[in-house]
Amino acid sequence: MSAKTKVMTEGNPAKIIFFFSLPLMAANVLQQVYVMTDTLIISRTLGVDALAAMASADWFSFMMISIVQALTQGFAILVAQDFGAQKLKHLQKTLATSLKLTIIFTILLTIISVLSIQPMLNLQHTPSSIAPIAYEYLYYLFLGVPAFMLFNFGSAILRAFGNAKSPMIAMVVSTIVNIGLDILFVPILGWGVKGAAIATVIAQLLSGLFCIYVIKGVDVIFIKKEDFKREKGLDEELIKLSWPLILQNLTIAIGGIFVTSKVNEFDIAHIAGFTAMNKLFGILELAAIAYGYSMITYIAQNYGAKRNDRLRSGVKASIILGVLTAFMIGVFLILFGNQLIGMFLVGEASVVSEAQFIGYDMLRLFAYLLSILYVLIIIRSILQGFGDTLMPMLSGVAELIARLFFVFVMTRFIGWEALKWSEPAAWIAADIVLIGSLLRILKQIDQKASEI
Repeated sequence: MSAKTKVMTEGNPAKIIFFFSLPLMAANVLQQVYVMTDTLIISRTLGVDALAAMASADWFSFMMISIVQALTQGFAILVAQDFGAQKLKHLQKTLATSLKLTIIFTILLTIISVLSIQPMLNLQHTPSSIAPIAYEYLYYLFLGVPAFMLFNFGSAILRAFGNAKSPMIAMVVSTIVNIGLDILFVPILGWGVKGAAIATVIAQLLSGLFCIYVIKGVDVIFIKKEDFKREKGLDEELIKLSWPLILQNLTIAIGGIFVTSKVNEFDIAHIAGFTAMNKLFGILELAAIAYGYSMITYIAQNYGAKRNDRLRSGVKASIILGVLTAFMIGVFLILFGNQLIGMFLVGEASVVSEAQFIGYDMLRLFAYLLSILYVLIIIRSILQGFGDTLMPMLSGVAELIARLFFVFVMTRFIGWEALKWSEPAAWIAADIVLIGSLLRILKQIDQKASEI
């Protein structure tokens, strides 16, 4: 077996999951280094208004990029199942069809995202003082959708083969290039937020090209011309896996957009504090995302190989690892979060002081409740590994309902506090949906095992 692949159907589940997750955590840490550096460059060079404009762009950019991630991750589920079952002939068809669909969706998503910028900014009630800045940033970012698609497709396929190290190396390349170009484009050349967007796109393109280069060296891939011919039902199967994930991320993002629209009705201090907190949100979930990617691959490979004996032990190990990690990250952010929030804020002293208080107050609440988020992400990923993308989508709907309830109902009674609690409420709502679904699937697996 090639060194660029890893079979996860043998060995200690907890050990496999943890060590597969480590490179992904490192990649996520690097991503947060970039996000924090990017935000510092923007805020220190362009001021609080530019930082607030980035906040108005955050959820919309998350929505579009998360669609890219959901699409490619859905395709990778079937790739991992084929690989785990060692159905190498069918694997080539799956890869070829995934590539065709990725190209088609890239073209469509690029057009849609660029055309929808202004309507989305209007929907969010983006203040007129920062709307042009947000539009400029999103315009250049969305012209780079093909670069985001290339990187996410490449990294998702590599993870499906059990390769977590190459995506990490790609992220190292991306982070270094991104930070270097940010410094060149924003403060030196004076391109403003446009420069930050262009830097991100170039970095994504280079890291995507690196992933494709690694994929070409995987010895179980031998795609031929005939593999691109349509196989009845395969397109539908891949889209069936991806489409619920896309809807899941869309509903989460739409909820975030409504939260942002409500935040934009407050003053600049609240908007800036909310933005600074959001820039640190990635630190909250960085390990959970790594465990999630690990569990998609672990479950998909073992489910494809019919190693039912390893499924329950893997689920248990991942949840324990997640809760312990959430506790450690939560303690770190409670101790140092206030100082980290303050790093992003520059401007009038009274505004900065109020924004820092608001941002840290939200961050501290999230840190206390972090294990709820970790259970959500891990169980959602486990279900995706089984090929169940419907219940994760419904959990996204539950998140949306909870957020909308707090935004449109609870704000009438408790104002800003409702916006602060809208995120944890969404986590709890999603967990209620997901935990029941996981228990049902595990029960079905136990029944099948007893029948053998």
